[in-house]
Amino acid sequence: VSETDVRSSCDPLPKEGPFSWRPRSTFQNGAVPGEPVKKDENTRRGNWGNQIEFVLTSVGYAVGLGNVWRFPYLCYRNGGGAFMFPYFIMLVFCGIPLFFLELSFGQFASLGCLGVWKVSPMFKGVGYGMMVVSTYIGIYYNVVICIAFYYFFMSMTNLLPWTYCNNPWNTPDCSGVVGTSRPNGSLANVTGMVNGTKRTSPSEEYWRNYVLNISDDIGNFGEVRLPILGCLAVSWVVVFLCLIRGVKSSGKVVYFTATFPYVVLTILFVRGITLEGAIDGIKYYLTPQWKMILDAKVWGDAASQIFYSLGCAWGGLITMASYNKFHNNCYRDSIIISITNCATSVYAGFVIFSILGFMAHHLGVDVSAVADHGPGLAFVAYPEALTLLPISPLWSLLFFFMLILLGLGTQFCLLETLVTAIVDEIGTDWIIKHKTLVTLGVAIVGFLLGVPLTTRAGIYWLLLMDNYAASFSLVIISCIMCICIMYVYGHRNYFKDVEMMLGFPPPFFFRMCWRFISPVIITFILIFTVIQYKPITYNKYIYPGWSLVIGFCMALSSVICIPLYGLYKIATSEGSTFSERLKSAVKPHWSWGPALQEHRVGRYAPSSLLGAPGSDIGVEACPFKEELKEEEKEKRDEISLTIQGSNGSTHTSPLPMA
Repeated sequence: VSETDVRSSCDPLPKEGPFSWRPRSTFQNGAVPGEPVKKDENTRRGNWGNQIEFVLTSVGYAVGLGNVWRFPYLCYRNGGGAFMFPYFIMLVFCGIPLFFLELSFGQFASLGCLGVWKVSPMFKGVGYGMMVVSTYIGIYYNVVICIAFYYFFMSMTNLLPWTYCNNPWNTPDCSGVVGTSRPNGSLANVTGMVNGTKRTSPSEEYWRNYVLNISDDIGNFGEVRLPILGCLAVSWVVVFLCLIRGVKSSGKVVYFTATFPYVVLTILFVRGITLEGAIDGIKYYLTPQWKMILDAKVWGDAASQIFYSLGCAWGGLITMASYNKFHNNCYRDSIIISITNCATSVYAGFVIFSILGFMAHHLGVDVSAVADHGPGLAFVAYPEALTLLPISPLWSLLFFFMLILLGLGTQFCLLETLVTAIVDEIGTDWIIKHKTLVTLGVAIVGFLLGVPLTTRAGIYWLLLMDNYAASFSLVIISCIMCICIMYVYGHRNYFKDVEMMLGFPPPFFFRMCWRFISPVIITFILIFTVIQYKPITYNKYIYPGWSLVIGFCMALSSVICIPLYGLYKIATSEGSTFSERLKSAVKPHWSWGPALQEHRVGRYAPSSLLGAPGSDIGVEACPFKEELKEEEKEKRDEISLTIQGSNGSTHTSPLPMA
């Protein structure tokens, strides 16, 4: 077909392959050498500035506080080096496949966690569930970041305030590792207190009695801790400013927030391994106990850690990928980001246990006596170990600055997930133009909802949300997502979608994981979570029954969205019988598919959408010769004319001036 024939006829362009016709010697993005390259840019919604921004943002999202304060503890508790085996098995068979599934899902439709469910509208409740989970996590996650801010500011001093026991908030049981100003205080006494049961460290008392001023019960809120409230405001302001232009601004910020933590980790690692006793800590961290591989709990912990650390089912992966260009190789990105996340966890273990090994050697105790996880590691054990180092405020500043950056990387994506879902759902030009106002509104609401967590009972509520709001509900959401895509929408349809987008079908291994292996592992995680369930405690505090009920309600609030919306969609769908309504509710919406018209080829071509209910998409009218002549008169240089065939493929042809 000649260019003249194409310009003067509305006949379909010939096809080559199952999806689109493409001239010979074309690039992967469809551009022809020597012709103007048409940018794959969603001008209405926006894209990442470049692919590095997406990769760094996703790394910042996946690599969070849990990589530093949870994985090392799980590793030494579950057999040291032996834990690495089930950990990487779960990474290969569950982590990377689910990561790839969510990235490809969001990238194909260029929509957030709500809009993508045009694939099967009855399952849109899954998207609402993701929003609920991201809301919970975003509220308490920023409170943790604000506490890191507080410690960062308190480290700007010549002497760290949690070094000694001579402060107004200390108790008679306090005994520091550096020394004590109390009578008869010596290192021997300190060591003796460590081996006893009454010793409390100055860092623990600083955390409990001064920073938190913790109350005796979850129902006793007490007053708001004004320093923490101020830091919470600072944290939300920083997050808002970094997202003020959406991915265009956050994509620039991540060049620093996603890379500098590795600089700090390396500095702390080099300092840590030079300390006496560091090797003992690392041995404790890595020494394999192979007999523990036979323990189901070890495999359960490995699967859970992979699942939660990658951020699956939060909606963030779908949202971040939705700003990719259509032909981006998200298969490659999913492997790079997943492996980077897990490698960071392992690396952080060396940093943590080298310092804890030094502290244990200094006190003459076993490493297990000083090892901890969660807030206890970040705000008690590690800060205490840092007091033993020369120029301890410097190391403290670096450590808490690293925690802030790790937290912000995840928080950026949590907020963007909510904002994108709202903007995509409303979808008007006004809301898109004023997306900054939506971001500001979500940030203000997030700050207000976080205020109760800055009270004296705030730590109880924070841990309750962490243990219930984002636990088994994530597993259920992820499992239903796999079922919907693979078995309701159809695995063959989805494999063709991925092939259309990437230029090659998903590898056989990933197809098997998506259909069979990953759902089985997810089900195993759910069963394991239920079997291993124990009521939450904080140190010696046992949560009352009414608070556990609230915790379960938070967990169910995200899951309940799925059946409720499903029933609503069935009730409002077309059909005279339940079966007809169900079929109508699960079939893809007529607008499902690539966002840009140039990518809607094959079965997504406009001609295939003619007659769809509510569809206003048809074949573009073929330009008349008179119109072409008028265009040629208006332009004095080379122009590009795009002809849309009835099969949806495009052909760009430069027309020299006559």
